Amino acid sequence: MWCFKNAEQVEALDLQDRAFHYGDGCFTTARIYQGHFELKARHMLRLKNSCQYLYLKADLSLIEKSLEQLQSQLDVLDGALKIMISRGIGQRGYSLPAQTADVYVWFYPQIQTEFSPQLIQTGVLNQVVGMSMPHLVGLKTLNRLEQVLLKQEADQQQWAEALVTDVQGLIVEGVSSNCFIYLNDTWITPELRYNGVHGVMRAEILSRMEKFDVPVAHGFIDMDEIPNIQALFFCNALNPMKAVTHLDGKPLDSQVCVELFHTLQLNQIH
Repeated sequence: MWCFKNAEQVEALDLQDRAFHYGDGCFTTARIYQGHFELKARHMLRLKNSCQYLYLKADLSLIEKSLEQLQSQLDVLDGALKIMISRGIGQRGYSLPAQTADVYVWFYPQIQTEFSPQLIQTGVLNQVVGMSMPHLVGLKTLNRLEQVLLKQEADQQQWAEALVTDVQGLIVEGVSSNCFIYLNDTWITPELRYNGVHGVMRAEILSRMEKFDVPVAHGFIDMDEIPNIQALFFCNALNPMKAVTHLDGKPLDSQVCVELFHTLQLNQIH
């Protein structure tokens, strides 16, 4: 693992960093394949928008400078990239310090192959997520305790991903993914008006659905509809499709997901 802070390689973090004390910041996780930063424009837009909503003053050009340093040390970049914006060092208390935010870039090397549909079995988690502060809906902030607890339950069930509902009884997303649901012969992605993360791969898939004339709707899906789900897949920046073969033991039509994968050319992410 490599870590850069403001384009300088580091091996330790400051004890007064507000990311540690308050989760005060935002992040995005991206895939680098054969040196290509996939969905870069979407990731950068996410960070820009998050910084605006969180009142973070960050020099995002430091990301590219960090990648240039990383590239000088490694022949080929294949792996996961985590970019984190922290409010930076601050004194005790919630009041915002005036300095420019710190830009962290982590690189986790790993062998990666080209994208292909991943078939999984999963279920619906018992734990539910709450309602977000309206100003924070859709943002990928550093406060991820809900996901930590949800992942613990999914791991207990030995599920690679799982369907998550909220306190209103509505389907939201996966633990670390967005989701698309085939219901009544129509693709639907949950309306993320009150909670959830506006994922970059979700945005890419929606764009491609429009391009290839695949009907899709944004909607509120009540958990009472779960028995009627015909097909389901999860997506995030590291994997565009985890197609579900069984949901809580019920067989689903994973083939319709695989066909969609090829229609949308999700093996080619730029």
